[in-house]
Amino acid sequence: MSVPFIDLGRVTARFAEDMKAAALRVLDHRQFILGKEVEAFEAACSKVVDGHHVIGMSSGTDALLAGLMALGVGPGDRVVTSPFSFFATAGTIARLGATPVFCDIERRHYGLDPAALAAMDMKGVKAIVPVHLYGHVIDMDPIIAAARGVPVLEDAAQAIGARDHRGRIAGELSAIAAWSFFPTKNLGAAGDAGMASTKDAACAALLRMIRAHGQSAQYAHRIVGGNFRIDALQAAILGAGLPHLEALNAARRANARRYEALFSARGLAARGVTAPAVHDGHSVHQYVVRIDGGRRDRVQADMKARGVATMVYYPIPFHLQECFSALGGKPGDFPEAERAASEVLALPVFPGLTEAEQDAVVDALEAAVG
Repeated sequence: MSVPFIDLGRVTARFAEDMKAAALRVLDHRQFILGKEVEAFEAACSKVVDGHHVIGMSSGTDALLAGLMALGVGPGDRVVTSPFSFFATAGTIARLGATPVFCDIERRHYGLDPAALAAMDMKGVKAIVPVHLYGHVIDMDPIIAAARGVPVLEDAAQAIGARDHRGRIAGELSAIAAWSFFPTKNLGAAGDAGMASTKDAACAALLRMIRAHGQSAQYAHRIVGGNFRIDALQAAILGAGLPHLEALNAARRANARRYEALFSARGLAARGVTAPAVHDGHSVHQYVVRIDGGRRDRVQADMKARGVATMVYYPIPFHLQECFSALGGKPGDFPEAERAASEVLALPVFPGLTEAEQDAVVDALEAAVG
């Protein structure tokens, strides 16, 4: 049996007609930039993030960039972040002329290691950017404590609808959170889109100004911002999907728990397969197992040969990326990040995945690990 990594047709099946109607509505009224569609989506999404101010952005990357700008990050600053994430996490820091400073991760949830963060020199550090990977909101209390007053911008690109073990969303304890609505996210647009969220009204006003070229009024520019506005078309389409977010996340968790049961029945833990820890607040953006013993790439190739698609998020840590070579990173600098990069393997978990397909995934995994 051939199993896709994701099938967006199945993911959006229950609200596909609503998405089409939303798109046609925008094409009919032709208010393509900001306006009532964006305002309606921001208001609806604010309820999902516990009443925080929501500022629609052109992408998750631009939400991170605008968030760093709002915190005053610029040339000569240092910004601490993870070496194990999607490139935008570190790339946006470098784009502002600041220096990414990497801190190793903890093994269980891939978040910044609080002990490593607490041991770092915070001189010249303008911000800290922890990451909530794969749909898990990490425990921010020790991160905030280790930050020692340095502003925190949370990369929550993969965590929409997720909560930590205390029931808190990303951004609850920090200055700003940045989110992505890339089409394959748990809530996906029909292209690039994102948002920033904050509890602070003044910060929200600043972010709105930054996303529109720094305008305080039309053609009156108080600061230099950028063109980071979410398209009205994307806001309308996201608005159609938003009421289904909780059900979509629940379907992902159900698939994850079925994997857990299948893994247990097959004894895969004894064969070097470590399943992720999934709890009721986990949105399971990705279901990422770890394959020990340096076998991950061989296992992935074997599963592909058996018709099962998988993905690796992310194979090269930032400190070993060519574009950051001037920072002097070398193998061994961040062992947990490097270990994760060599072991992680994401299995299909999308809403609409059938039990037969899951069985085929586990059959292929079992055969591949031998």
